[in-house]
Amino acid sequence: MKGKKGDGGRYCLGIESTADDFGVGMSTFNGEVLVNVISTYAAEEGGIHPREAARHHAETASKTLKEAFTKAEIKPGDLALIAFSQGPGMGPCLRTGATVARALASYLNVPLVGVNHLVAHIEIGKLTTGAEDPVTLFVSGGSTIVSAFDAGRYRIFGETLDIAVGNCIDVFAREAGLRSREGLPAAATVEKLAGQGGKLFSLPYTVKGMDLSFSGLLTATVRLLHERKCRLEDLCHSFQETAFSMLTEVTERALAHTEKKEVLLTGGVAANKRLQSMIKAIAEEHYAKFCVVPKEFALDNGAMIAWTGVLAYTHGTVTPIERSFVKLRWRLDEVEIPWVK
Repeated sequence: MKGKKGDGGRYCLGIESTADDFGVGMSTFNGEVLVNVISTYAAEEGGIHPREAARHHAETASKTLKEAFTKAEIKPGDLALIAFSQGPGMGPCLRTGATVARALASYLNVPLVGVNHLVAHIEIGKLTTGAEDPVTLFVSGGSTIVSAFDAGRYRIFGETLDIAVGNCIDVFAREAGLRSREGLPAAATVEKLAGQGGKLFSLPYTVKGMDLSFSGLLTATVRLLHERKCRLEDLCHSFQETAFSMLTEVTERALAHTEKKEVLLTGGVAANKRLQSMIKAIAEEHYAKFCVVPKEFALDNGAMIAWTGVLAYTHGTVTPIERSFVKLRWRLDEVEIPWVK
């Protein structure tokens, strides 16, 4: 990381709570990440239950904060700034994190900054990879977006019209009973099985202009799964190849249009090696540098909130307590980005 610990007590604590993760991260104002602690809510069955996830966040907040301070080897009084994920995300989860952030900022008498979760994924990717002006493919359980900076904001060139690719993979994995296999998370299990498959089945490939749709792909894949007429490994292979080919097509079009010289892959699904290889291939074809966020920062985390909070604060942004309400549908392209020229 950039920066040096001990730069005049200029530390920011970031709180991430948009979905199932309650994350606490700390960053110096020079861009050194001091600590990145995450406590994850795991549903007994099905997907994320927002109220139960929020209850988990409330119950584990104190312990997670204490662990973060211990690992960072600093005291609350050393903080100069508190940042929190203000949106987009699940209402109960966002409100829990915001409440903790407000309490800390008020008690310590330091400024508060609300951060857009999507912007934070891009900024932590840039910080950790050295990318400066990339086309970004952000793929997670809640979002699927292709973006690039232009005229003061991160503009969206393409996005999902229904479900995110990460959610699509998770639902398929649950239908196939893969979540608990060998202790691997759902997406990693699908990736492993896909690597053992070779036969490619025809599945719905839906790209509409620059946007994508994954619901038809999911429905068709689940139907084939229940028909039991093909090997699970081949079905995972076909499912993954189809979904990732759609993502690669839209990313390549954005790269060709913008003529950027970097491609950044970020978000939880960025850890998939097959997706990495496909995006890297199109980057090389366009003579662009391929950058992928380190796994530690690919998932939702507090460090990305802390660093983005620093960027916003040092460029004039402060969120008054009375305006720190959460924004469940806060779009990426609604946020002004004064720190990028």
